[in-house]
Amino acid sequence: MRRFRGWATPAAATARAAHLTARYRADRTEVVRNPHLTAEWARHAVRSPVLLNAVRRAIGPDIAVENTFLVIKWPGHPFEVPWHQDGINDRIILDPRRSVAAWLALTNADEASGCLRVIPGSQQYGYRQYGTEPDAGAARGRALSVGGIDTAQAQALPSQGGDGCLMDVRLVHSSASNTGAGVRIGLNIRFVAPAGYSVRDGSDPSLYPVSGTGW
Repeated sequence: MRRFRGWATPAAATARAAHLTARYRADRTEVVRNPHLTAEWARHAVRSPVLLNAVRRAIGPDIAVENTFLVIKWPGHPFEVPWHQDGINDRIILDPRRSVAAWLALTNADEASGCLRVIPGSQQYGYRQYGTEPDAGAARGRALSVGGIDTAQAQALPSQGGDGCLMDVRLVHSSASNTGAGVRIGLNIRFVAPAGYSVRDGSDPSLYPVSGTGW
């Protein structure tokens, strides 16, 4: 895992978070899938030079976005993301040598507001068997979850708007509900290099190239 700063200035991240809060407040939207395909701010975010330089160091010069999720945690509203791994689900499996997950903070996040929690070193054990939450609401969808986690080893990752981190796609991580005073917003991104993914259900991966000429 590698942490970095400057994918956006704190002021720019805060301003974008305020706009998103106002846009989604009425419906209390919690998850927006693939905003990089529809929103200019998200297209800029996934192309941030600071972010792409970090991704290039991890998986090489040819990079595409495989998926993004905007996650909004409203204060006082139950929304716990269970322990899971980003690189595997019923649709796709990512090659950890040719893929990496990124998390971009648009707001400050601490343990009260539901910041990321990780199990350091958990990627070394490979992909685990996973299930889905029994019911998380139709709008949110059902998150993957893995069991048998020694949560005593969990490490919280507080962040400020404009911070980011890269994670091995096998790293086990989660986040708790927001019990703080303000909204908590972050953007999750899965990046892949050529041949970095295998589609399991026959669907189109709909890759969005952002770097290199290998596409």
